[in-house]
Amino acid sequence: MVRIIGYKQRQKENGELFNVLELQGGVELIRSKSTGNFYATAKKAYIPSTFDEQTCIALTGTEMQGSIIKEECEPYEYVVTETGEEIIMHHRWTYMPEDVKEPVAKSIPLETETLQPNIEQFSQNGALQYAS
Repeated sequence: MVRIIGYKQRQKENGELFNVLELQGGVELIRSKSTGNFYATAKKAYIPSTFDEQTCIALTGTEMQGSIIKEECEPYEYVVTETGEEIIMHHRWTYMPEDVKEPVAKSIPLETETLQPNIEQFSQNGALQYAS
């Protein structure tokens, strides 16, 4: 179960604004690698929406079936706000609805695809022939 805890406004490349919902999973206890002590935390993820600001505000507090999962992604730089340290991340946290079993496979970018037609499927004599 995840809860909508807020929203943020983002801007598309074309300048158009849209809202993303901020989701938070349940409380988890994690053991610190440096001290060995436990601390409480919760995973967060953002999902784009088509909702206006008033609807996003009204949805705050709503619970949804599903969980927040760790998903591998292209490496990116991340600045730890508490320390200012820059690190390279190889994952992100993503919302996974309860009825979906696994994330959608990433598609190959179009510029790397090589599409070759199978010319055997086309008529070679230029005359229309119906399949029997």
